[in-house]
Amino acid sequence: MNGVTSDRLVVLTRYPQPGRVKTRLIPLLGADGAAELHRQMTCHTLAVAAELRRLTPELDVVVRVDGGTPSLMRRLYGSDWVFEEQGDGDLGTRIDRAVCAAFADGRSRVAVIGTDCPDLTSQSLRSAFFSLGAADVVIGPACDGGYYLIGLRRMASNLFVRMPWGSSDVFGMTVEAARQLALAVTVLPLLRDVDRPEDIAVWEQASSVSRSCSTA
Repeated sequence: MNGVTSDRLVVLTRYPQPGRVKTRLIPLLGADGAAELHRQMTCHTLAVAAELRRLTPELDVVVRVDGGTPSLMRRLYGSDWVFEEQGDGDLGTRIDRAVCAAFADGRSRVAVIGTDCPDLTSQSLRSAFFSLGAADVVIGPACDGGYYLIGLRRMASNLFVRMPWGSSDVFGMTVEAARQLALAVTVLPLLRDVDRPEDIAVWEQASSVSRSCSTA
C-alpha cells in the first residue's frame, strides 16, 4: 500500500464450522446451510471492505477470526487479507483487543464491524471514518438493538465492559456510556442485520449481495 496508513477497518468474523455459526438459523437452514450463509455473508462483507480499500489508500483492513486459524481463513477467502485470531473473552473484550492493537500500530482512527449486515456499503463506511474527524465515537445501530459498527479515534475501553451482549440494550447502553465519558458521539443510520429466521429476507433483498469472494 502506498502512502501513510492512518485508518484501520477491523472485520470480526468466525470460521464457518457447521453447528457453531448462525445457530439461530439452524432450525430453518440446517447446520450446513447456516454455515454456508455465514461464509457468503463474510464474502460479501470482504467485498465491501475491498472496495473501501481501493477508494481509501490511507486505510488498512484486518480480519479477526474466532473459531478458526488464519491459514484456514486464507484457504476460504484468499491470501490478500491480514487474518488474526480474536483471542479469548466475550465480544466486548475481543472488540477492545482489536481497537487497542490498531492504536498500538499507530492508527489514528479505527472502525470495527461484523459480517451480519448486508446493507452496509463502502460509502457508509467512508462516512463513518469521515465522522471520526469530529466525533470521538461513531456507532451504527442495528434493528435488533445492537450495533453493526463502532468507530473510535481514541481508546475508550469502558464502552465494552459490563454490556449485555446479544440483547436489545447494547446500542443504548453504549451511547449512554460514551456520553458519561464526555465523548462526542455520532450515530449512523439504522441498518438491518441477519441473525434469525425472519431476517433471511434481509439477505435475499440486499441489492449489492455478492455470492463469491473478492480478494482484490
